[in-house]
Amino acid sequence: MPILSDNEKLERKIISRFQKAIYDYNLICDNDKILIGISGGKDSLCLVDLISRRLRINKPSFSAEAFHIRMANIKYESDISYLKNFTESRGIKFNVVTTEFNAMTDKRKSPCFLCSWNRRKQLFTIAQEHGCNKIALGHHMDDIIHTTMMNLYFQGSFSTMPVRLKMRKMPITIIRPLCLEEEIKQYAINNNYKKQIKLCPYETDSHRNDICLLFNEVEKMNNEARYSIWNALEKNGKLIEE
Repeated sequence: MPILSDNEKLERKIISRFQKAIYDYNLICDNDKILIGISGGKDSLCLVDLISRRLRINKPSFSAEAFHIRMANIKYESDISYLKNFTESRGIKFNVVTTEFNAMTDKRKSPCFLCSWNRRKQLFTIAQEHGCNKIALGHHMDDIIHTTMMNLYFQGSFSTMPVRLKMRKMPITIIRPLCLEEEIKQYAINNNYKKQIKLCPYETDSHRNDICLLFNEVEKMNNEARYSIWNALEKNGKLIEE
C-alpha cells in the first residue's frame, strides 16, 4: 500500500470533513440548485473546489452556479479573470454582479456590517432570480466559533451562524459545507490558491480579529476548546434552524 504524503493526507481529511458535514447536517439533496457565494478568499475557493468534486458524484444529483458580488465603492478587489478560470475549469459557471452601498445612510451600523448586509441581500435576490433553493457560503469551523463568542460577549446571546438556516420569508436555505474544516489555510497553500488583490478596508473595524486572538489563548489552555464549544452548539440546537 503506497505511503501518502502530508499533502495527500490533508486533502483526504478536508474531503472527508466536507462529506461528513453534508451528511450529518443534510446540506445537499437531490434536485438542489445551489448558488455559491465566492468572495475570492481561500475559503470560498475551497468551497468551489469541493462542491465541484461533489458534482461528479451522481448521488445526490444537484447543480451549482457561482456568483461574485463586487462593491463598486469599496477597495476590496479580487482577480476576476482568475476567479472565472478557477471556477469554470471545475465545471461551475461564474458570474459577477456589481453593486454599492452608502455607509452614511445608517450611522448606527458599521461600514463592515452594511457592506456584508448588502452583499447578502444581493445573494438572496440573485438566488430567487435564478431559481436557486440554497446559498452555499464558505464559513468554516473557526468562523462559526468566533461568531458564537462575539454574540456571547457583545450581544449577550448564545447563538451563531447556523450550518443550515432555512429562511422564513423566502424559499431559500443557507448552507455552510465547510463547517467542520480546520485546516483550509494549509490546503490553500498546497493547491496554490491565489490571494485576492486587496483586503477589505473595514476588516480592522470589527471585533472579529480580537476574538480570534482571544480564542487562540483559550486553545492554549485547552486544546479541545473548539470541540467543547461545538458540542455545546449542537446540544442546544444552534447549528440548524428550520
